[in-house]
Amino acid sequence: MATILVTGSCGGVGSWTVDHFADAGHEVVGVDRRTPPGTRENAAFKAADLTDYGETRQLVEAADPDAVVHLAAIPDPESHAGSRVFENNVVSTYNVLDAAGAVGARIAWASSESLYGTVFAEDDWLPDALPIDEATPTEPEDPYGLSKVVGEEVAARVARRYGVSAVSLRASWVTYPGSGETRTAREAFDPETAEPSGNCWSYVDVRDLVAAVEAAIAPDAPEPPIEGHEAVLVVAAENFLGRDTAAAIEAVRGELPDDCDLAGDESVFDCSKAKRLLGWEPAHSWREAEDADITGPSFL
Repeated sequence: MATILVTGSCGGVGSWTVDHFADAGHEVVGVDRRTPPGTRENAAFKAADLTDYGETRQLVEAADPDAVVHLAAIPDPESHAGSRVFENNVVSTYNVLDAAGAVGARIAWASSESLYGTVFAEDDWLPDALPIDEATPTEPEDPYGLSKVVGEEVAARVARRYGVSAVSLRASWVTYPGSGETRTAREAFDPETAEPSGNCWSYVDVRDLVAAVEAAIAPDAPEPPIEGHEAVLVVAAENFLGRDTAAAIEAVRGELPDDCDLAGDESVFDCSKAKRLLGWEPAHSWREAEDADITGPSFL
């Protein structure tokens, strides 16, 4: 079994990631600014400021993990000063990934679809072509999306410097089974009055994102699934509106990109690279997740 260090272990995705790998029998070291109120088998928790390189390096070296999953971040530019978002996310990503590379750990970390620039843009816009894939230009104007662009460069640098594998997971809005957030948004949607959506009503179920993390680090495999650094989109197969995607975009925006190849309710994000490199495909849909009765991580 592997030792896996998970940052942001008290957050939504981080806590589900800790639970998943601990349930599988791996030894997990969860790191966050605080330790959780509870405990669980196969998991130890450490408090640290990941913007401090000394603290970060010390924890990573002490754990000597086979893999590092970096999920800690300030998740948006709207609830904090932009400079704080950018500095926290970039510095912590550098510190965690550099320390991981130095001990030879496989790396997966949470990038974001926000790096394309459409989610937090001052003026609404879409790329010239849909669907969006990893070759679509990244053009953020907000500090969060920019921090993810820089973070991917950090991951590529660490892979080159230390010869480790590093996967940047470009996730969309993360949803949780039983939360009902997609139902609330869908039932409130009126194409005549709706505001444009920067990610065109895309999402990813937290269980599928954790599966992507597992595919990226392959803790039970003798070799990682990739060499060097790769960025991959990990998004649900369809939008959460239950409507034709292109028609919804056109109804809200009044136009579509000239190059638009979308069928039915499929997502505007093309995840075929994740399938090709990692063997990952989304297994969960809002249709079953909204009414799912699943208990979240108990250690929180």
